[in-house]
Parts: sequence; structure tokens; C-alpha cells
Amino acid sequence: MLRIEKIMAGTVATALRKRAALLTLPYEDRCRSRLAATLDDGREAALFLPRGTILRHGAMLVATDGTLVQVAAAPQPVMRVASSDPLLLLRAAYHLGNRHTPVQIEADTLRLEYDPVLRDMLLRLGVQVTEAQEAFDPEAGAYGGGHRHGHDATFEQDQALAQEAYAHRHGHDHAHDHAHGPDCDHDPAHGHSHGHSHDHDHDDHPHDHDHAGGHDHAHGQGHKH
Repeated sequence: MLRIEKIMAGTVATALRKRAALLTLPYEDRCRSRLAATLDDGREAALFLPRGTILRHGAMLVATDGTLVQVAAAPQPVMRVASSDPLLLLRAAYHLGNRHTPVQIEADTLRLEYDPVLRDMLLRLGVQVTEAQEAFDPEAGAYGGGHRHGHDATFEQDQALAQEAYAHRHGHDHAHDHAHGPDCDHDPAHGHSHGHSHDHDHDDHPHDHDHAGGHDHAHGQGHKH
């Protein structure tokens, strides 16, 4: 079995490509860094690539024994999105990008993996959607890598971010509730709530309210104001 751990960088000479064995994979398998696969000539191979690797169509690999392997995108169910109105196509691209959907961009067509939920969304936008069995090689992403997300990933990410923000805020507030300065005498019976009521029992603290000149407090504790 071939063990493949290396991706050739840069431009590879045509002569080397002609010598290479072919490994045809759908996009889902090309997103895996650990994969048991069968070359087109029948040989077995095991891929041990860096985490996060997404193999593009035409990528060149090198096995530990020196064997060259060229990756090819396999035909798979895809949706072709088109419109005679360029603005509608741009809107479709925007909404797909907002959902982190891998998209292959051509001059007048968008191509993506078949997904019935996305198909309905695209049809509501007014573009044409046709199904086909074709090779799929989406954009790698402006920041490299290119995380693969389903149509519901945006919701899951938003939920995770919201939970993280809540945990941070809650922890921050909790810290303030328990934080006392070095000169503060903390009475254990005082509790952890600094918003305690300052209402007093008027039987113990009679108040003589002079609304014209403020308040004269006659406290039964020996305080003079």
C-alpha cells in the first residue's frame, strides 16, 4: 500500500504529470486529511496529509516510495446556477457565501454540491437551477484552507458564538459580584448581592420629612444629621 504524506508545491512539469498515477475522488473525500483510497490503476493508498488539507483538482502528491500521484475531481451530483440577469447571479453568490457554502465560480455559472434546501432558496431568488453529474472543484477561499460547511452551519456557528459571549459576560458579572477590594471588610453574612434594599422599618427609624428643606432623619441609633 502506498503511503502519501506530501503535496508538491508550485508548478509541476508536464512530463512529471504524465508519469503520475491518477487518484479520482469526489469533493467530500478531497476534504479529508486521513483517507484510505484506491488509485485509478487499482493500487491501494493511504493519505496522511496535514490537518485541514483540501485537495484541488490537479494537485500532485508524492508517496513515501517516490510514486507521483495526481488528484482528479470525480463526477458527482451538483447544481448549476445561472441567470440572464447578472445581478440575480450576484445575489445568489452572496447568499451562498453567507452560508459558507463551497462554490465553483465560472464566467456565467455557479456550481455547488446538490442540496435540496439550497435549491429551494436559489429558486426563490429567481435564478435557474439545473442538476448534473459533474466534477466539482470549488474556490479554495480567500484566506486559504476553505472550511466545508453545510447549509445549517451558519446557525450552528451563531449559536456557538452566542453561547461563548453569554459565558464570557456571565463570568465577568459573576467576578464583579465576588470581587472586593483589599480594604473591604467582607461580612460572610452579607451575601454576594450588592444591590440589597436600603428600605428601613419606620418603627425603628422614624423619619420627619420636611419637604421644604430636605429631610431631617431622627435615627434611633444616636446619629445626628
